[in-house]
Amino acid sequence: MPLQREAHIADPDVFYAELINAQRDLSDEQADMMLAKLVLILANHVGDRAVLAEAIALARDNTLATAG
Repeated sequence: MPLQREAHIADPDVFYAELINAQRDLSDEQADMMLAKLVLILANHVGDRAVLAEAIALARDNTLATAG
């Protein structure tokens, strides 16, 4: 299964709102921990090591490219 790079989330604005609302009333440390747990839960769901390695590299490269 190749990494899905095109928009693929139904109702992305609703998803974004859910993600932001899930962090409401959390400290920065709790929000970071929640996001880390979410990443691990979703990584376990994906399960494909090649896809996960590609996603890690893409996220890192994008972060470095946009770091200001």
